[in-house]
Amino acid sequence: MRPSFLDRLIRCKPLASFVAEASDDREHKALGRSIGLFHLVMFGVGGTIGTGIFFVLSQQVPVAGPAVILSFLIAGVAAGLTALCYAEISSLIPISGSSYSYAYATLGEGAAYFVAACLVLEYGVSAAAVAVGWSEYLAKLVSDLFGMTLPYALSHAPLLVDPDNPYALAFGGAGVANLPAVLLVGLCSLLLLRGSHESVLANTLMVIVKLSVLTLFIVVAGCAFHGANLKPFAPHGLGGISTAAGSIFFTFVGLDAVSTAGEEVVNPRRNLPLALLLALLIVILFYSLVAAAALGVQPAAEFQGQEAGLAVILEAVTGAQWPADVLAAGAVVSIFSVTLVCLFGQSRIFFAMARDGLLPGFFYRVTQRSRAPYVCTIVVGVAVAAIAAFVPAEVLWDLTSMGTLVAFTIVSLGVIILRRTQPDAPRGFKVPLFPLLPMLSVASCLYLILHLHALVFEVTGIWLAIAGAVYLSYSARHSRLEESPRA
Repeated sequence: MRPSFLDRLIRCKPLASFVAEASDDREHKALGRSIGLFHLVMFGVGGTIGTGIFFVLSQQVPVAGPAVILSFLIAGVAAGLTALCYAEISSLIPISGSSYSYAYATLGEGAAYFVAACLVLEYGVSAAAVAVGWSEYLAKLVSDLFGMTLPYALSHAPLLVDPDNPYALAFGGAGVANLPAVLLVGLCSLLLLRGSHESVLANTLMVIVKLSVLTLFIVVAGCAFHGANLKPFAPHGLGGISTAAGSIFFTFVGLDAVSTAGEEVVNPRRNLPLALLLALLIVILFYSLVAAAALGVQPAAEFQGQEAGLAVILEAVTGAQWPADVLAAGAVVSIFSVTLVCLFGQSRIFFAMARDGLLPGFFYRVTQRSRAPYVCTIVVGVAVAAIAAFVPAEVLWDLTSMGTLVAFTIVSLGVIILRRTQPDAPRGFKVPLFPLLPMLSVASCLYLILHLHALVFEVTGIWLAIAGAVYLSYSARHSRLEESPRA
């Protein structure tokens, strides 16, 4: 007897099934475990630092003023609460799929599919947005080093954004396609096809470069700090601070990406929670110091529309070009790592969905040598490259925050549910002060969601309606739980 629509929505995948599938390689489709603790920490830092700190200040300082420092801290506190929840649930379910898989084990197939759709906003859209920002730093670096200007038509999207409404897009601009952004996505996809070990090693080297460059910025800018630049501190009040915090939250996307690698981590019950917490501490420290240093040397009004902002600030502070060139080069390298991690996360989520039958089986294919899910990687790369080529970054940031916040909310709820339904299951880490901290995590995420632009909800709603149609027409009927529904 076929299950009813409601039965399909609420059927959960047993925890034992996740573990068994991750270790069963009879079909030669398991992902090999090759990532240790240090590289996993660098993976989290690499997927986080670089998304926002290199170019989000020009977007959010006009919204919150110098108080954007508090916006970073608010977003960091929310991310910290959620990181504790991720640490527990990832040690319990150490497999690919991240919050999609966690939702499947706790809230059911319908919620898992909903989360997966939001994760497309978190990873796919984020990768495109970061690639667009990368092209700005690349253009500055090429201009400074070689005196060349990249053709506007080949480095900007053809769509124009209304300054008063970033979701009112129209053709008519001088841009044809953002080819540098496409190049970045292509290079990252090729590296991922080489395998997880090679990708993680390359990411570690890039993280070391980015932290060194940001340390240079903090030291140099800190020496020219002027407290007068922080006044007025909060010109738009609490509303501006909260709105900026909601948008900035996407810069913590790399923390979720750590859990997407769960199936490829050595000793995951120990290393996943440790990596999440260590990466969070490093990220919050650098975000706070860089934001404070930048706002201390440049008046808030000058951030509006500023491209390659940190490099421009460093050049103005030193009166020399070479420090700015060093920072621009570091940004080009470090933002590469963010795109790499986002593409990695998205491909692993599609892989997990295909294994569950919710996506076509060809997504569930890996190369025999590197054990990389090559079909997922290619499809994700092509889709992200298309978005990066034709859509300006302004329309992408808040969509990424929406996807990230929804995923974080579900993970926090999942911890509460699993403590009740699976109290004796082995955990490598437990959230302290349960259930207070998971409840605070849910509340903080919902608070930030409510401060996103109203049009973000409309665009997200349209996207979820499309995803729902796909679920009804294909995924629900092809789920591996369809013939033997489980509770």
